[in-house]
Amino acid sequence: MTELRLLLATTNQGKIREIREALKGLPLKVFDLRDVLRGGSYRERGRTFLENARGKSLYYSRAWDGLTLAEDSGLEIEALHGAPGVHSARFSRPEPSDEKNIRKVLRLLRGVPRPERKARFVCTMVLAKDGKPVREFRGEVRGRIGLEPRGSNGFGYDPVFYYAPKRKTFAELPPGAKNRVSHRGRALRKLKRYLAAAAAAAPAVRLRRVPRRAPSGRR
Repeated sequence: MTELRLLLATTNQGKIREIREALKGLPLKVFDLRDVLRGGSYRERGRTFLENARGKSLYYSRAWDGLTLAEDSGLEIEALHGAPGVHSARFSRPEPSDEKNIRKVLRLLRGVPRPERKARFVCTMVLAKDGKPVREFRGEVRGRIGLEPRGSNGFGYDPVFYYAPKRKTFAELPPGAKNRVSHRGRALRKLKRYLAAAAAAAPAVRLRRVPRRAPSGRR
């Protein structure tokens, strides 16, 4: 079984921790942009999670000799017509933070009753090599936005994302429990199966290029 080299095209430490934990056990050496970044960085301009993930993955894979994984994820709230969506991390610009983003969401939803606070987390991942897409993975999880933050685990909008089957917010769940049901966890399980098969087949494995297609919109 061949050891693969994987670059995580992100500097978000919460995402890096979750991805590293999910991929444990694979013959895989994992790097992130702090290890290899030289010069400029990719600027997200996509209108969908897939556009952003694909753009980052292709950009960084051109300067990296292994596989490159990029992901874009965020929160879509039904009562806000899908916002914050691709702007999730920077929703409270000009100086966004997790706390400010949460406060803005709660302010916009003030007075909205519980049944109408439906939301979902979406994660799209794109694996690339040498500037070409190899495979795409997607995961989502549905919940609702709570009335106030609860819990101290996780990051981002986790304190206000209430997951009914567990009767807790994502920030109230231990990391392992959250990752078993989260949007990123679901996408990562698909990725892990693929990488395990690729490592087992290497060096004979031929990573197939994904046919070019128009990025899909929100569903």
